[in-house]
Amino acid sequence: MSRNLAPRAPQAETPPARSVVLVGMPGAGKSTLGKRLAARWGRPFLDADTEIEQAAGIPITEIFARYGEPHFREGERRVIARLLASPEPIVLATGGGAFHDPETRRAVRESGAVSVWLKCRLSTLLRRVAGRDHRPMFRDADPRAVLERLMAERHPSYAEADVILSCADENLDTTTRRAADAVAAFRPAARQRVELARGAYDILIGEGLLARAGAEIASRIEGRRAVVVSDAAVAPLHLPTLRQGLADGGITLAAEVLVPPGEASKSLAEYGRVVDRILAARADRRLIVIALGGGVVGDLAGFAAATVLRGLPFVQCPTTLLAQVDSSVGGKTGINAAQGKNLVGAFHQPRLVLADTATLRTLPPRELRAGWAEVAKHGLLQGPLWDWCEAEGTHAMAGDADALTHAVLESCRLKAGVVMEDEFETAPEGGRALLNLGHTFGHALEAECGYSGALLHGEAVAIGLGLAAELSARLGLCSQELPGRVREHLREMGLPARIAELPRGFSTDALVARMRADKKARDGAMRFVLLRRPGEAFTESGVEEGAVRALLADEGCAA
Repeated sequence: MSRNLAPRAPQAETPPARSVVLVGMPGAGKSTLGKRLAARWGRPFLDADTEIEQAAGIPITEIFARYGEPHFREGERRVIARLLASPEPIVLATGGGAFHDPETRRAVRESGAVSVWLKCRLSTLLRRVAGRDHRPMFRDADPRAVLERLMAERHPSYAEADVILSCADENLDTTTRRAADAVAAFRPAARQRVELARGAYDILIGEGLLARAGAEIASRIEGRRAVVVSDAAVAPLHLPTLRQGLADGGITLAAEVLVPPGEASKSLAEYGRVVDRILAARADRRLIVIALGGGVVGDLAGFAAATVLRGLPFVQCPTTLLAQVDSSVGGKTGINAAQGKNLVGAFHQPRLVLADTATLRTLPPRELRAGWAEVAKHGLLQGPLWDWCEAEGTHAMAGDADALTHAVLESCRLKAGVVMEDEFETAPEGGRALLNLGHTFGHALEAECGYSGALLHGEAVAIGLGLAAELSARLGLCSQELPGRVREHLREMGLPARIAELPRGFSTDALVARMRADKKARDGAMRFVLLRRPGEAFTESGVEEGAVRALLADEGCAA
């Protein structure tokens, strides 16, 4: 192995603990940037093409001429795997076609190295490859035509890199610093697998996933055309990143459908409009429906995907905390009716969930707090997560990235486990129905507010959690301290904890009627999820109506 130990940077920063592999088109500057990064970190720099030529004893052009590209790629793969097996982390520049080879990509991933795609414009590449007649691909060929063909072929493979760095015509020092910062900030996405009888899918959690969406989708779903459903508030913030991520992965965007923000969009009218747009995009059963937004967009787009052509592949890209920890996982899709929430819908599992936690930084504080209600619910169902919520919740609400990632991951783990045991909510007791803790009360409050946005779903659930804990205590099922503990935590997170804290009044008769019409009710009997303690919940259909009415009256509801 030959090593180019470039001089150490005068003030070397903490180098990455893993090797860094630079990939990209000819002319992207992999060797130039690689040497500078190696100097910055005090790491060995290696060039895969140089190592191949030294191992073979002949130039790459001659290897191609004598043995052909398949032979070269096989040797290239072996050399790269050997270099990355070094006990000392290195900076490695690869040839333009290396990362396009699926086995080489696998070898890079399995080595634990961080792969970085140096993404350049065609005009930049043309200028840099001028006069490169020593490369077989450019001999007796038009460089523009060659590069355009290679970009179309290779960009979907490059998009699988861990880090995508857009390289503009800028000072090399600036590019080096941006590359070093991107590598330092990179954290592998957490992965939760959902295994179901009729298939399986991944939940990926981490920053930068929208920029990688095309590669992640293309590696799991056959179709290469997609329709994105988003809302008018989310689209300006995140659709450009998703649009580019899809293009990088070789997925064509056939249509973009925007709906008004808010619960009111989960209506028959908006559902019909979304379906019409999907069909107008020449839908076939390989057309992918992608939901970009919160729970409303996910439920609406998912229901459209479930019903068009009796089922289209569906991908969730949740951008709110509530959607990332709850509604994007499990396959429940639907819309609201005048009689209540989610009364029209279908089970339709996503093929992939991309929870890009970077999107949470754009959430209004009220939306972030509303999402925390579902995290608290999962904590009460799981037990240890509740203790974590009480200890670390304020850090998450302050925007701490690690705390938010932990909340999303642990919530998804809990929900995935429940869904795998009871996908269609058919367990007679417990099972998936437990995920409705606080929701019988919460849905009734939402319905009474007319889904106007005056009361967010998470805010309604927060009040419902307090009511469920209070009802459990009144029935002698849990400690008398638990309701106060639940409500104190919710208030600390900035959430309403009691009906009396809302700016409008409610009728006991109206709320009870809503709860009787809830889809979880059986034969008109209200069904609640109750608590014995955090980590021990159960469903109950035998609660006397008088106990519920007394609780609501004590909460300030009129008769």
